[in-house]
Amino acid sequence: MGTVFDSLSTQQKEETERQLALYSLGAAEIIPIDDFKEKLAASIKRSKPLKIKLGLDPSAPDVHLGHTVVLNKLRQFQENGHVVQLIIGDFTGRIGDPTGKSSARKQLTEEEVASNAQTYFEQFGKVLDMEKTELHYNSTWLAPMSFEDVIHLAGKMTVARLLERDDFEKRITSGKPVSLHEFFYPLMQGYDSVALECDVEIGGTDQHFNILMGRHYQEKYGKEKQVALLLPLLTGLDGKEKMSKSKNNYIGINEDPHTMYGKSMSIPDESMVSYFTLATNTNATELASIQQGLSSGKLHPRDCKMMLAKKIVSMYHGAQAAEEAQQQFIDVFQKNRQPDQIPTATWSGPEQVNIIDLLLELNMFTSKSEARRMIKNGGVKVDGNKITAHDQVISVIHGTIIGIGKRKWLEIHTH
Repeated sequence: MGTVFDSLSTQQKEETERQLALYSLGAAEIIPIDDFKEKLAASIKRSKPLKIKLGLDPSAPDVHLGHTVVLNKLRQFQENGHVVQLIIGDFTGRIGDPTGKSSARKQLTEEEVASNAQTYFEQFGKVLDMEKTELHYNSTWLAPMSFEDVIHLAGKMTVARLLERDDFEKRITSGKPVSLHEFFYPLMQGYDSVALECDVEIGGTDQHFNILMGRHYQEKYGKEKQVALLLPLLTGLDGKEKMSKSKNNYIGINEDPHTMYGKSMSIPDESMVSYFTLATNTNATELASIQQGLSSGKLHPRDCKMMLAKKIVSMYHGAQAAEEAQQQFIDVFQKNRQPDQIPTATWSGPEQVNIIDLLLELNMFTSKSEARRMIKNGGVKVDGNKITAHDQVISVIHGTIIGIGKRKWLEIHTH
């Protein structure tokens, strides 16, 4: 029997292949790829958009580049006319996704969930067209379920299947508790796909188990099964672990252009192509050119990183801000100048003050030991002069400029 793709016109086949290549770019896995191609073909043949799902448990409201990997992929679907479905887990968020956790997550209150969700909406608008994005709360279909409904849902899943999850298995083996309610998280996430009849669900590779639950439950409820599109986890600035605010290896999309550019310049060389692929709108042709340039030595890693930093800043702050951030970086780092625009702080203390006390009072460090360590490493300057002793007393006058490392500056204003 022929496939939907086989029945398409030449032009429709070309469009199907184009979209398939676009969505596959950077993907770690598409399960199953043949079904995905058929869904795209059927969508194009019938002029009917696909429903693309992203499930969110709003437990951490600060969006960083790691989060935008899936958002960038959703934007590609959106630009081709498909429907993006953001499912805010206001119900599942009260349980918390146990994926990758060595213990149960703290359950969130309704107020915490609502507050975090609002922050997500505001930040997601920097990547997605929110006017063309469907927003759903899974409490709409999960909260009204009766206990009988819950038993019916649980009856469609085996304990053996749930125990296939590495995190559950590891916790049980190590003698750590697994609460019964945690088993219901993947069940509920799977039922979300049933409720909205999703065609494709997107997520990181760490969501492999949960996303496949959607396919399982759609089949159990007699629905067409969704495709799982899994994306790699973006490595943080440390080049080792996934990007995370808690590990302080992140670039926040709400950070100012200069901070964003400076952080981008600390991306490890070996991660640059990954960032271009996953965290920017660089197309396949440009990616191939960048990779070829790096391999042949025609493109210097420093120049490549500056291209990357400028692109990242321009995506969230515009081309002019990116240009200014790059110029400031060149002036400060390469020409050893201080930036033209420096944040200010008012000082009402004594004119003569110990450098450590001054730095802590201005919130430039959170502890004396941290400040001493930076001074010892030669990273603290006052009016361009390096501080060499942690007990040094300095004179504070209007216009005094303090530099911490190469990225942090502060101009003091006195009364």
